[in-house]
Amino acid sequence: MPTIETVTGPVEADRLGRTLMHEHVFILSPEHAANEGRNGWWDEEQRVEDAVRRLAALHRRGIDAIVDPTVWGLGRDVHRLRRIAERVDLRIVVATGVYIHEELPHHYAYRGPGLLVDVPEPMVEDFVRDIEVGIAGTGIRAGVLKCAIDAPGLTPAVERVARAVAEAHLRTGVPITVHTSAAARSGGVALDLFESVGVDPGDVVVGHAGDSNDLDYLTGLADRGALLGMDRFGLDVFNPERDRIATVAALAARGYADRMVLSHDTACFLDYFGAAHDQVRATVTPNWHYEHISDTVLPALRDAGVTDDQLCLMLVDNPRRYLSGGQA
Repeated sequence: MPTIETVTGPVEADRLGRTLMHEHVFILSPEHAANEGRNGWWDEEQRVEDAVRRLAALHRRGIDAIVDPTVWGLGRDVHRLRRIAERVDLRIVVATGVYIHEELPHHYAYRGPGLLVDVPEPMVEDFVRDIEVGIAGTGIRAGVLKCAIDAPGLTPAVERVARAVAEAHLRTGVPITVHTSAAARSGGVALDLFESVGVDPGDVVVGHAGDSNDLDYLTGLADRGALLGMDRFGLDVFNPERDRIATVAALAARGYADRMVLSHDTACFLDYFGAAHDQVRATVTPNWHYEHISDTVLPALRDAGVTDDQLCLMLVDNPRRYLSGGQA
C-alpha cells in the first residue's frame, strides 16, 4: 500500500480518511510577528493552544486530514506545526514551493541559470530536498508542491517558480496544487504550462476554481484531467455560498464528482488584519472556519441533490488518489 507523508510521519493511503484539501494552520509573516506582533496581537503559546483546540474540533466533526499548502511567502514553520500536530489526531500534509504573484524573494532572484550567481535552478533542489529529505532539518517531508498564478499571470518570476515546481514534480512524483484567479481564468494558464513540460493534469489541483460559477470554464479544466479546488467555502466575499453549492451540485449532476475536492482555505490565524484579526473574522467572515463544511455545507449539498457516494469521492477517494500519485 502506498503511503502519504504527514507532519507526524507517513500514513498508508487507505487510512488517510476524509480530507480537506486546502487549509492553513497559520498564515504569518515572521517579520510582521516579530515586530508588530510584539505590540500585542501575536502570542505564540496562546495561538498554538488555539490551533490545537480548533483542529481537535475539526477532527471531532469527522475530518481525518488536511492539506496545509503554506509555503515560502505565506510563513511556513514546520517546527511550530509539529508541536500542534503531535497533540491532535488529525493528520496534516504539508507543502513545499513558493507563493508569489509577481516578484521573487531576494534569496532566489539573483541565483539561477544565467543570473548573477549562475547555478542550476536552486528552487528545484530546495523543493526536492523538502520532499525526499525533509523540511528545515525536521525530517518532515512535503507531500504537495505549491505555486501561484494569479491575475498578473505568468510574469517571469511566476513562470520560473511554476517551472521549478513542475520539474520537482517530475523528479519526485509529488502532486501540485496551484493557487489561481478564477476571475482571470488562470487555471487554464497553469495547465497549459504544466502540460507543456510533461505534467499530467491529473496530478494538479486548480486551487480556488470554486470562486467561479462558470460551468464551461470549470468543466474545461476538469475535462483536461485536473482536480477542481472547490476550496473557499465560508469566504463569501469571493463567491456567495449559495452559488458555490449550486455549482458543486451542477458539476456533480454532470458526472464531475470525481474531479472535485472540498475545503475552506481558512486558518486559525492570519496576520493580514493584525490586532483586528478576531474581530474581522467574527464580523466580516463569520462562516470562514474549519467546521463550516461539516456543519453546513455538506447538508446543503445533500439537499441540492449531491449523494453520499459523490461526497465520498470529493472528501476521501479523490484526495487519496491525488496524494498517492494515483497508486491507491
